[in-house]
Amino acid sequence: MKVSIRPQKVSDAGRFLEILSNPNFNFFHVQEITLSREVKFLKKNEENRKRNFEHNYAILADGVVVGGCGIKIDQHRPYIGEIGYFLDEAYWGRGITVRAVKLLEKVGFDRLGLSRIVILMNTGHRASQRVAAKSGYKREGLLKKSHHCTVHKNEYEDCFLYAKLK
Repeated sequence: MKVSIRPQKVSDAGRFLEILSNPNFNFFHVQEITLSREVKFLKKNEENRKRNFEHNYAILADGVVVGGCGIKIDQHRPYIGEIGYFLDEAYWGRGITVRAVKLLEKVGFDRLGLSRIVILMNTGHRASQRVAAKSGYKREGLLKKSHHCTVHKNEYEDCFLYAKLK
């Protein structure tokens, strides 16, 4: 299976809505998702890239959109980026996210000039921990109460910090 990434398009909104509406995304916090909110988010991508705030990509498997990923740039330390990702449940367990992270990492280190990339995930999200480890990221620590709780939106949960240096 050929895995690639490309900049997200507004036309991806319906597919992303389908993927993100899956109730099995227990560890992925998004606001209540609607098609109009997704379109609004995707329309901001070009401006966010120009401002070097975030760089978002669609994940493709054999040319089909199966997820999304991106790098948020730390605005106080612009040499650090944080990777995030999501994948359609039908494609879980095939190594697609690991390949997408490696492609995104090349963008971060080679094109954006980052010297450090981090991945944060809920402490119970074993699959995301495996993605980070298989992508060569090292667990550096535990951040207390730093992630939105996926069940109780006004609460925060602990998360692991994984990182890789250029």
